[in-house]
Amino acid sequence: MNDGQTLHNSPYVEQIEKFAHSLKQLSQRFLELEEKKQTFSTEEIDGMFDRVKERVCEKCEKCSWCWGENFVHTYQMGYEILSAVDHYGNELNTETKRKLMQRCIMAPRFLREMLEGFHEARQNMIWVNRIARSREGCAIQMDTFADMIKSTAKELEDSIFTDERLEKKITAHLRKKGIRVLYTHFLMNREGKYEVHVTARAMQKQKVTVKELVRGISEAAERRFIAPNDSAQVIGQNYVTVVCREGPAYYTMQGAAKIGKGCSRISGDNFAMMELTGGRQGAALSDGMGSGEEACRESTLVIELLEELLDAGFPEKTAIQMINTTLVMGREEIHYSTVDMTVFDLYTGECEFIKAGASSTFIKRKDTVEHLSSTSLPIGVMNSIEIDSVKRKLGDGDFVIMVTDGVLDALPVGEQDILLETIIQGSAISNPREMAHHVLEQVLNWTGKEPADDMTVLAVGMWKC
Repeated sequence: MNDGQTLHNSPYVEQIEKFAHSLKQLSQRFLELEEKKQTFSTEEIDGMFDRVKERVCEKCEKCSWCWGENFVHTYQMGYEILSAVDHYGNELNTETKRKLMQRCIMAPRFLREMLEGFHEARQNMIWVNRIARSREGCAIQMDTFADMIKSTAKELEDSIFTDERLEKKITAHLRKKGIRVLYTHFLMNREGKYEVHVTARAMQKQKVTVKELVRGISEAAERRFIAPNDSAQVIGQNYVTVVCREGPAYYTMQGAAKIGKGCSRISGDNFAMMELTGGRQGAALSDGMGSGEEACRESTLVIELLEELLDAGFPEKTAIQMINTTLVMGREEIHYSTVDMTVFDLYTGECEFIKAGASSTFIKRKDTVEHLSSTSLPIGVMNSIEIDSVKRKLGDGDFVIMVTDGVLDALPVGEQDILLETIIQGSAISNPREMAHHVLEQVLNWTGKEPADDMTVLAVGMWKC
């Protein structure tokens, strides 16, 4: 940063941090509320005995003796029944039934009421645990969200700066092109790349293209800026804000090949390419549990939620954690999906590989192929998950090949990674789509059978601009 630049302390950061702190406090309170139950309380067991005494024993001639001088044996018998139910179910075991018949003249009714009391208490425990599990999920979501907004606020505060000399230079340069500037804001990302937000309009009645504005800013700042693809194409008489970012050093192209189980047209695998903040791109691949329509719905949901959260600015791991909590909460059955994500930094060429239960990923360089594996669980299984991630530097012409389990599982156990490495290494293809189809075709040729599972190959190549 040169002498003309000064950091800008945002007046809103402190308020945002207070908001994040409140969210963290609230999530902690959620976790401190009633915990998940593993066993019945003394009060619940006493309630089961009271139920039996009231509905069965009070009408029995032996009541005063069983619940008086012999109450220890009565309680012992009740505990034996509860223990037997827990181990053997409603049918109990022969020994417990025999003891009950010997000690109680109303044994069938005694047993029935004990069983009904037990099942009511157990159902209540299930509901308590379900509420506790949902509350725990909400707490994790709030805590994760609080961390994210604190990080974003700090990052924003660190990135905003003023440069009066450059601001005047841009304003004067654009005036010569017939553009009047109202505001100019400067930001700098972690890689030291500039982002300029210019609010401007055309000075005369004729319109000016956004390309001309961006070219003017590039000339004044002596840096190569580009405008987002979704920005306006022309500037008229009304003020509009154009966001200009320094152009990246790399670009990517991708291709995919997929086939469903048994050659079905419906696959449980889904993928997407995403534009991320800070000059990055993401490739995401999800494999839903099983195959067919249900697996397809599950992986589609994961990819769509991931796109939504990343587009809103959530960090990749935070987004995956939040999707995991969403899938776990309120579900009786487990429906899991893998998440395999590669994030390409188009400024530096660095890639981060993020995995939750996903298959191996392969990096093809000029002379070598490296495979990256993971031991983490898929999302949708547990409230809190471990997400594996590793970073690698890629160069001009390098490829990332992502595959679902069905591709590797089609190859012999113990040789899967090495065989796929050999297939990838043996190809001189430089077109990502052709690369993906080549890998899938070679695996299918190796097996000589219809796919036993959904199979997807996603190939992404990176080149210098």
